[in-house]
Amino acid sequence: MFVMVKQKMSPATLLAFLFLQLLLSPAVHAQNTRLHSPPVDSVATRSILEESFLVINGIKQWVTVKGDRSKPVILFLHGGPGSVLSPYADHIYKGWEKDFIIVQWDQRGAGRTFGEIAPDELTPEYLQSHPLTIDQMADDGIALSEYLIQHLKKRKIILFGSSWGSALGVTMITKRPDLFFAYVGHSQIVKPASDELLYNKVYQMAVKSNDTESLKLLGNIGKPPYGRAKTVGQLWKVVKKYERENATPAPDEWFVELPGYDNAKDDRNRRDGDDYSFVNFVGDTVLGVAAMRSSINFLKNNLVFKIPVYFIQGEEDILTPTASTKHYFDLLKAPVKDYLLLPKSAHGFNQAVVEAQYKIFKRIKVF
Repeated sequence: MFVMVKQKMSPATLLAFLFLQLLLSPAVHAQNTRLHSPPVDSVATRSILEESFLVINGIKQWVTVKGDRSKPVILFLHGGPGSVLSPYADHIYKGWEKDFIIVQWDQRGAGRTFGEIAPDELTPEYLQSHPLTIDQMADDGIALSEYLIQHLKKRKIILFGSSWGSALGVTMITKRPDLFFAYVGHSQIVKPASDELLYNKVYQMAVKSNDTESLKLLGNIGKPPYGRAKTVGQLWKVVKKYERENATPAPDEWFVELPGYDNAKDDRNRRDGDDYSFVNFVGDTVLGVAAMRSSINFLKNNLVFKIPVYFIQGEEDILTPTASTKHYFDLLKAPVKDYLLLPKSAHGFNQAVVEAQYKIFKRIKVF
């Protein structure tokens, strides 16, 4: 908002005026934007490439915007939480910029965003005084969506969430469906699988495979419940092992850092942000950190959607299994909904998952 001041103000009036401007300031504004956008007058010059820290709800957060500015906008919500896509997106989505504007965002607590406020050491005191909540992060995503719509002169955008990003996505569209043409969820979180269910599943798989290494690890950590994030991480290590064994892997080159991210600082920010976010997600009783996952149960509060909803599900997904996502999909109500079950795919990305994303994004009506 721009306000002209036509007469000299008293000190008290000036203070009140400045306070009012602070209240009315936008939740997002650009900072240090690197803009590589030529004049818009042909197909060749509609390209947009912006890489910047945006101040979102009071903290600097890393956002990249790439594509053809005349095309639909897709905001990607990465998983983890903490597992940023920005260092790898150009490999995974190579060639997509001619059809979409692709937006990658290092969420609060992840990647370069975490690096801007990262402490020298992740102490219990820091973790306790800097908690993450799903509502806080959803509000960040909503503020970013509002900014993108205004900045790119769009009516709405498309929202994609994978794994943890799917929990964030459902929360965002429940709060502000008016911002989005559609929601696409991959490895959709519904109510995070209990550690006991995961333990029993992989224990049975390890017995069947005579996998002495995994059986030893599972024996060492014992049966749930767990009070430490580190123990949950050890269980998930076995889960991921069996997902990899039963699914077609992603191409090796997908998860090689782009040159701008291949350095010690970014590597530390990704690693420490991943640890910080994971502890917040699963909780840790010794560190005094509450579990974000305990607040998520979409079967209770998130069954009615005002926009089209699409789910992409891998048959070999253990962490967010088909039984859970299909049950949720069958119960939810939306103007359009579709469920794609992919063989030889697990919780993460592979070629089939990315091809399914593209097909769905091209189907979404953006008018």
